[in-house]
Amino acid sequence: MKLKVTQTALADVLLLEPKVFGDERGFFYESFNAQAFEAATGLNRVFVQDNHSGSVRNVLRGLHYQIQYPQGKLVRVVAGEVFDVAVDLRGHSPTFGQWTGVTLSAQNRRQLWIPEGFAHGFLVLSEHAELLYKTTEFWHPEFERCLLWNDVEVGIQWPIREVPTLSPKDRVGQPLRKAEAFMLP
Repeated sequence: MKLKVTQTALADVLLLEPKVFGDERGFFYESFNAQAFEAATGLNRVFVQDNHSGSVRNVLRGLHYQIQYPQGKLVRVVAGEVFDVAVDLRGHSPTFGQWTGVTLSAQNRRQLWIPEGFAHGFLVLSEHAELLYKTTEFWHPEFERCLLWNDVEVGIQWPIREVPTLSPKDRVGQPLRKAEAFMLP
């Protein structure tokens, strides 16, 4: 598996682009290969859960994280297009509170690696979108937290003009100054 890795604005968040083989019949690519992932990124992670999320245009999900049992996520879109965001919540990090965002789509087949210690969210840009993402830890709802999607201190530049559709939980996310951050053990 050939895998192109590009650094994002936040050093530990990586944009992955698999080698796609296509012809008149369609296309094929390995969406995940543990050996290739480790060789390309230098990361040895065990993924324990796969999630599948479907949403309609202007739905914004996030910014979610688990304060205990943090999850690394490998995110890809299999239908439609989203603006995918990661926010550094590692209290010891020089990029604490900073964000990076990329467009992921079924067409560009990019994937985003979001390491443990980051909040994650996305905005649906197409009529409908479906995301698949692998996690390095199981979901523990009692430890799930939500960073406020439009916190001015973080300053995410979401590509949207109107108020997005949010879940009740996402409407009451915490601003960065009140959010629980990850600290070194």
